Amino acid sequence: MIDDLVKILRFRSRLGRQTVAYPEGPARFPERFRGRPALDPGKCRNGCRDCADACPTEAIVDPGLPTMRLDTGRCLFCPACEQACPEGAIRFTRDYRLSARTREELLVSGDVPVLARALEERTRKLLGRALRLRQVSAAGCNGCEAELNASGNIQFDLSRFGVQFVASPRHADGIVVTGPVSENMRLATIKTWEAIPAPRLVIAVGACALSGGIFRDSPVQSNGMPGLPEIPVDLFVPGCPPHPITFMDGVLRLLGRIEGSELRLAGTEVVEPALSRD
Repeated sequence: MIDDLVKILRFRSRLGRQTVAYPEGPARFPERFRGRPALDPGKCRNGCRDCADACPTEAIVDPGLPTMRLDTGRCLFCPACEQACPEGAIRFTRDYRLSARTREELLVSGDVPVLARALEERTRKLLGRALRLRQVSAAGCNGCEAELNASGNIQFDLSRFGVQFVASPRHADGIVVTGPVSENMRLATIKTWEAIPAPRLVIAVGACALSGGIFRDSPVQSNGMPGLPEIPVDLFVPGCPPHPITFMDGVLRLLGRIEGSELRLAGTEVVEPALSRD
């Protein structure tokens, strides 16, 4: 038995540090990762709709015009629009910073990220250094749920920032909602939110929770959290599903734990935002 324990310890020591250095160091992503979309309407042919016609969720607004925008709240981050655009007016970057405080801010244009703003100082002081969240899967496919679960594993270790998921809304500071909020889950989502003591946060994660995703306008769901006006959303995290670092980045910015707008990715020379110790 002792020999087996020694073998395990030797094996673990060879693995080294597994947790990503983010946010104090570069973030690592797989080669096929697609992050924030960048638009260059100047490359569009006048009236061209190839990108919009290819989009499965109608995420592209004013295609082929100088006012062209992409709604990341609807976007599935598939490569369909990028592949369909003959002029290269749409491309997906490696930028994982996608979260926003309002639904309107998810309509992006150009090549400038929209960074989530921090909560007001009074709320941050009430929350302190810890944040407890109750996750509600409101008819999600388990894609977003799997990535949220991964945020707590050894690779990402969300709990090192004092952020943890809990089993009861009575022990939570807020809820994280995934899925399009089906009719069968609408009341459950509202009651979960009501059970959390004030002040309470609401974080919507994934295209379904932000807009209904591929189920948008189906009569058996609410088009996500915007369809529940009684529940104000504090943070919108796009993706289908969003990467754990995208979720972590949004939450830490919401808490005022990340300052600045600079970005650093593994293999690049760009500087990473500093982690606030306050």
